[in-house]
Amino acid sequence: MMHADLIDQEDLLGQLKSLGFNVPSGATAEQACECVVRGLDDTRAYELRKMVKEMYTSSATILPAVRQAIDKQLLPALSEYQQSHTAR
Repeated sequence: MMHADLIDQEDLLGQLKSLGFNVPSGATAEQACECVVRGLDDTRAYELRKMVKEMYTSSATILPAVRQAIDKQLLPALSEYQQSHTAR
């Protein structure tokens, strides 16, 4: 039997915590993403970009709730951060 690699809510929370982000246990993917984009700095933005790139380029399947949270929370916040910090 084949097992597909899946990235679920718990995987996302675990990855965020392993990067040093303070994410409440039991948070949804959307809540976790909301937490980590508050107070972005260069280091946090870099780590988040790297994590998202690794997730999106891996062969793992990202569950819809996780992809939606990334698309609606992380990516816009990272884009806004990058634009505001390259426009200086």
